[in-house]
This record gives sequence, structure tokens and C-alpha cells, in this order.
Amino acid sequence: MSAYYLGVDVGATKTHALIADDRGRALGLGEGGSGNPEGVGYDGLARELQVALQEALTGAGISRSEVVGAGFGIGGYDWPSQREPMLEAIGSLGLRAPLEIVNDAISGLLAGAEEGWGVAVVAGTSCNCWGWDRERRAGRMTGFSWLGEAAGGGELVLKALQAVALAWTWRGPPTRLTQAFVELADVQSVEDLLEGLTLGRIYLGADAAPVVFRVAAGGDPVAHGLILWAGRELGSMAIGVIRQLGFEALSFDVVLAGSFFNGSPLLAETMRETIRAEAPGARLVRLHVPPVVGGVLLGMEQAGLDPSPLRAPLIQSAGKLLQKAGGGQPSAD
Repeated sequence: MSAYYLGVDVGATKTHALIADDRGRALGLGEGGSGNPEGVGYDGLARELQVALQEALTGAGISRSEVVGAGFGIGGYDWPSQREPMLEAIGSLGLRAPLEIVNDAISGLLAGAEEGWGVAVVAGTSCNCWGWDRERRAGRMTGFSWLGEAAGGGELVLKALQAVALAWTWRGPPTRLTQAFVELADVQSVEDLLEGLTLGRIYLGADAAPVVFRVAAGGDPVAHGLILWAGRELGSMAIGVIRQLGFEALSFDVVLAGSFFNGSPLLAETMRETIRAEAPGARLVRLHVPPVVGGVLLGMEQAGLDPSPLRAPLIQSAGKLLQKAGGGQPSAD
């Protein structure tokens, strides 16, 4: 008789649930909306968990009582004081299995690092960085851009708009970002753009980040410099965790998770140079599997199962399940 395990990945835009068996076969995938409690509250988290879980259970053809271990990676789970209200929200699912909750960056780490420890840098709308050592001691950032961890899509666009303003006021060099943003905002001039931004009629957020990457690839020095800035900032976040966990002399994986890393290879190249100056044995690994796989591996551990032999078949079968569902790869936001 098979045993079944649940993994959940809660992000800023989506919630994914994945069910797999004790042979590493992914059987059911479910999707809900944003479950990050910072945005939707704990009631919203519970609601989206229910939606994603039910769809995954239906796909796997099992009941929730048959789940024997569960792992939850939750965006917005940053402090110990949040543990109880999050467990209460998860309790509404009616699971009888042992479970664990972690920050969603750890889900990406478990999915991407072969040995299940190292550092994960997540960059999408914003960014975050966590790590685990072999004994599961954690190193982490705060997870808040206004505290100096600002190198995701939203922050890159903000820096680019600042560069446009500096050029317009003759405080900085001219940049082709100006015309690119004028066209994106569908206005007539840079004055119209800046007026709209300052008066709240125009909003340009993380969705505009591809414009910065495109202008940088076209040879604009200002945009190119912003990509280098983002790479150094993300690399610095990893170095902070490396220092916390004493990884400087070790060989380990640094997992890069999130859509931001699709923007330019220069981003990862700059990160690699920055990180290896502190930890020469660091291996940068791009996450090409759904982070929710890490949740399933965590769930297996909660049930007392060693997930290491099942990691490869789980990754392969989860990819096939996603293709069958007709969706792209769920990724960290």
C-alpha cells in the first residue's frame, strides 16, 4: 500500500500544492492564489491552501486522511511569532499527518540543492535569502526591502526610474531608459512620465523589469550598471548567510530561484564573482524545478522517510505533471 506526501509552496502571486507517493511519483498538482499572509491575512492563507490542496487531492485520487507527511514553504513566514497563527491556518485543512513549515526560500533550497543544504537566493517581485547547514541551523535575511535587501524586479525598476529622473534634472548621465519608459507608459515625453509617476497617475512596478534588462542588453551604460548593482546586492545577501553559517571554506550550492534570474546572464555572473570572493567553493545552481518539490521532500522527512533516493524521480515526474497540466513551472516570486 502506497504512502502519500504533500508539499505546498505559498508565494506572493500563487499557491501550489503537490502530492507524491513513496516511489517519488508526482500524482496531483493544485493551484490557488496568493496566500502570503502579509497581503491576504491568515484567513486568506487558509482559503488558498484549501483551494490548492483540494485540487491536488482530486488529481491524485486520494483523500486528505491518506497524507502521511507534509511540508509547507510559506512566503511571509519570517519570524517565530508567526508560527502559531500559520499553523492554525494550516490546521483548517484537517490533515492528520506530521508537518513542518519553513520560509519559502527553504523550499527552493531543498528543491535545488542536491545535498539538501546550502544557500537559496530568491528574486522575483522582490528578493530574499535563507540558508541551512547540514544540521539545519538557519541563516537568513530579514525579507524586507526597506531594510536594505532590495534587488528584485520592483527595486530594479525603482532604481531605473531614479536614473531617468537624475538624467532629466541633469544630475546624472543620459540613458536610453528614458525613452523606453516613455514608450512603456504610453506618454508623450519624459515630463509626462515623471508628472504621472509623482502624482500617482502612472505606476511602474516589477512587471517593467524586462525593459531594464532589454535596454542593458542594447549597450546602455546606465542600465548595464543597474544589472551589475542588482547582481552585487543579491551576492551580498548570500554572503551574509554564508558568514552566519560559516560556509566560507566549504563547497556548497547557492540555489538561484525566481523569475528575476531569467532577465540576464550578467546577473548570475556578477553574483558568482561577488560570492566567490568570500566563498570560493560556492556553486551557483539555477532552480529549474518547481519549488513545491522542496515541500514534498520536507513532508517526507516529517514522516520519517529519507527523501534523498526519491529526489530525482520526484523532480522528473513533477515536471511531467506540470507539462500535462499545460502550465509553466511554478517559481518563487
